[in-house]
Amino acid sequence: MKLFLKSFVYAAEGIKHCIMKERNFIVHCCLAVAVIIAGFVFNISHTEWMMVCINIGVVLGFEMLNTSVERLCNLLHPQHHPFVKIIKDVAAGAVLIVALISLICGAIIFLPKIF
Repeated sequence: MKLFLKSFVYAAEGIKHCIMKERNFIVHCCLAVAVIIAGFVFNISHTEWMMVCINIGVVLGFEMLNTSVERLCNLLHPQHHPFVKIIKDVAAGAVLIVALISLICGAIIFLPKIF
């Protein structure tokens, strides 16, 4: 049980690192806060809140995975290498895809309420 609880401490340290050091993660967090505020302002439904929460979690999670992939690549192969570039580009592309899909979901939820 002690090791299980310790895993939460390690996870919190990873989140703290991203909040303190990772520019893109901070940008996504700021956007998430803005969307949450908009959700309260526009009084979105329970279903819409679920979609907002899922999208925020997926984007932040993918951003953290992307950070992990980049750090691991830099550690294993500090010099420029075409395969490492592909790995990093694919990981960044995954973040871009989920961010764009989240943007589309946000537009579906919020644009009718704005206009």
